[in-house]
Amino acid sequence: MANPSLLVLPGDGIGPEVMAEVKKIIHWFGARRGIHFDVTEDLVGGAAYDVHGVPLSDATMQKAMAVDAVLLGAVGGPKYDVLDFSVKPERGLLRLRKEMDLFSNLRPARCFDALADFSSLKKEVVAGLDIVIVRELTGGVYFGEPRGIFPDNEGGRVGVNTQRYTTNEIRRVARSAFELARRRSNRVCSMEKANVMESGILWREEVQWVHDHEYPDVALSHMYADNGAMQLVRWPKQFDVIVTDNLFGDVLSDCAAMLTGSLGMLPSASLGAIGPNGRPKALYEPVHGSAPDIAGTGKANPIACILSFAMALRYSFDLGAEAARVEAAVEKVLADGVRTADLMGPEGGTPVSTTGMGAAVIAALDARLEA
Repeated sequence: MANPSLLVLPGDGIGPEVMAEVKKIIHWFGARRGIHFDVTEDLVGGAAYDVHGVPLSDATMQKAMAVDAVLLGAVGGPKYDVLDFSVKPERGLLRLRKEMDLFSNLRPARCFDALADFSSLKKEVVAGLDIVIVRELTGGVYFGEPRGIFPDNEGGRVGVNTQRYTTNEIRRVARSAFELARRRSNRVCSMEKANVMESGILWREEVQWVHDHEYPDVALSHMYADNGAMQLVRWPKQFDVIVTDNLFGDVLSDCAAMLTGSLGMLPSASLGAIGPNGRPKALYEPVHGSAPDIAGTGKANPIACILSFAMALRYSFDLGAEAARVEAAVEKVLADGVRTADLMGPEGGTPVSTTGMGAAVIAALDARLEA
């Protein structure tokens, strides 16, 4: 059988630094576990604009469509702020999501025991937290038409964005959430604003339909998204899987991210429909941005990108045990007090650079093999 294929897009800022540590772990799997990947690398975001004049070339897009999974670092930076909106680095990422039809965005928020003190919330509120937000990614207000900035009738301007969802768009992301829940605690909470938005009424009705006709074994609850934001900071462990639309998912997942204490810890997966190879189109990326202020300083935390690769092992390559191996290595490193700059707290720890953290994770992987 052919090796699984990966397209690596390091991107901008700290993207290349954190991706370098992931590439070492990919190599480790080949050398120590006999699990080999066919890896190609290309440009996205500002790095692509500098070479091609666009944030994602057509050739790179074709590669992304052909591989089993895409692993992306980060895009953007202040040097690109002056660019026209159509060619800003983030448009490259949006093109990948749209053309690969990556409609289901999985954002885990897990609080490792060793980092429970890093959250701004009380330790007892976040300790042991393990939830996933499933965000619809290719519809809603970010893609709805009409959109734009237009002159109004009073000599000013009006900005228009359209919140739009279809039955199919809602049902397919709901199925993604219910399938995920079956692997976990069998609970889904759907969040919208059915009290003030027609799209929210449709969302609630269609999620309920999918539950009643296809997943009656999964416990389903509904919650207004603003209440959901409050509940996430009041008692987040009441949730397991949350499913919501593109806009609310963007906000709620960033809120959940800070429950864990550091954006440098959080991975994500963006999944599409199952293809002829039995795998979904998929893009994996850390939640953190390009962090240009620390790029090149060796301070970046590579764990989110490493855990994104672990998600690829689980969801694209059916290697759940190997994904758990990576996650356990990360947990061991943190429990041992190994810390990049963003994880240094009052209790101290062993400070390491980006490469030092990557080396510590690989050492933990080695130790588990030899135990």
